[in-house]
Amino acid sequence: MATYALIRVSTEEQNEERQLIAMLNLGIPKANIVIEKESGKSTVRTKYKNLVKRLRSGDTLYIENIDRLSRDYDGILTEWHNLTKIKGVIIKVLDTPLLDTDNPASDLLSRFIRNNILHTLAFNAELEWHRIKKRQAEGIANAKAKGRNLGRPKSVITEKDIRVVTQYQAQEIALDIALSLLDIKKSAFYNLCRAVNEERGDSK
Repeated sequence: MATYALIRVSTEEQNEERQLIAMLNLGIPKANIVIEKESGKSTVRTKYKNLVKRLRSGDTLYIENIDRLSRDYDGILTEWHNLTKIKGVIIKVLDTPLLDTDNPASDLLSRFIRNNILHTLAFNAELEWHRIKKRQAEGIANAKAKGRNLGRPKSVITEKDIRVVTQYQAQEIALDIALSLLDIKKSAFYNLCRAVNEERGDSK
């Protein structure tokens, strides 16, 4: 039986490295770790749908929390049912081990508690998503009102670029992980390292 992991971030600006390192530390093969950079509310989600097609009964899927499956209440419950009941996949939730489906819930009370936790977390996930979208909309409106340019030049080195380069140069992460985190080729990464070093004023 195979083991997989789903990592999801909603935008290119969000940082997936923490999730990736956690999954690699669990011994999950890198080829079985799917990194999805789409909104959980998106109906496209090509990488997630391809992952679901690969999953077989008895396989294990690791997720950090249940909103990796979807960001809305109905979506989470639908995906959970499809994976666990229809496909027979074992789900392990890093931040809520009580939901791990390989933990037996044989008596009625245990099943009741687990289902209530699942429904509560699904409700909170959608509620938080609406709060985030509201804050984003307010921030964009305020920025536009002040005449700010919301974009940034592609050549600007981001905080994520600096963080990954620093971790690589400190030997905290391997080259292949750094390349996966930034989704760039080796040559481009070495150029980035030089640019980061120049910006910091050193010659590593």
